[in-house]
Amino acid sequence: MLPSSVLLSALFAGLVATGVTLAIERWGGLVGGVLGTVPSTIVPAAAGMHLSGNEEQLLDSMAIVPLGMLLNALFLAVWVMLPKRLSQKRALLITTVTSLVVWALAGLVLLLVIEVVMSKGVSHWAIALVGLFLLIALAVRFNWEPREAPKGHQNVRWPVLVGRGSAAALAIGCAVWLSGQGLPLLAGLAAVFPAIFLTSMVALWLAQGHTVPQGAAGPMMLGGVSVAVYALVIMWSLPTFGPVLGSMIAWAVAVGGWSYPAFLALRKRSINHSLHGSTAQPQESLGP
Repeated sequence: MLPSSVLLSALFAGLVATGVTLAIERWGGLVGGVLGTVPSTIVPAAAGMHLSGNEEQLLDSMAIVPLGMLLNALFLAVWVMLPKRLSQKRALLITTVTSLVVWALAGLVLLLVIEVVMSKGVSHWAIALVGLFLLIALAVRFNWEPREAPKGHQNVRWPVLVGRGSAAALAIGCAVWLSGQGLPLLAGLAAVFPAIFLTSMVALWLAQGHTVPQGAAGPMMLGGVSVAVYALVIMWSLPTFGPVLGSMIAWAVAVGGWSYPAFLALRKRSINHSLHGSTAQPQESLGP
């Protein structure tokens, strides 16, 4: 595999990754959380895998993405549930370590289960659809009750932005490289490593306090479903139409079919909740 494929995929992923926390800080958790998690790093990852490996490896990698996003939802669930049970002194450190441990342990179990399931001849589509169903169920559960999702009030320094992009670039570069080495399952898992979620949560906490990342975690979980939708569509569109048109079709389906409707649903529920006498602050609307 050409090193340029890894480098270009990683560079693009790092650039688009920096926009997530900027969107949350400017527009708040609802807009930034849902619309900021549209398929981004998976786009160059999938295209890079297609260019570096065969179709079977691409299907292996993309089939595990919905389950990988389920791991990310568990990762975000820790950020929603754990901080309120901790003292503020070490809450960030404990939450960060715990969320990564949960993700790693669940990921190890997932890889073992997937290898057994695939060895029994279960189709890629069945694996991906089961992962999508479980992911949607968990995301809906954590967004059932309205939560305050405030905007940020402090500017994030440029070294933090560089760190966010670098973390995402490293994860996606590893994913493309692993695919080229004939390790598609690890590549699929690496492609959804919560680099963006981790750097976003930590950076937002340090810059804005704990309420901003906590408010964004639920919408980010719901918005992340679009990545699983993208993976499902790309399993068909990439081999059929090639990396450019295939990626465009999958992205349009994921964003138009999930991200934007999810945002509209959360915004409508938030407005209704505010109108019925909630003490919580109204959620933000789309736009600056």
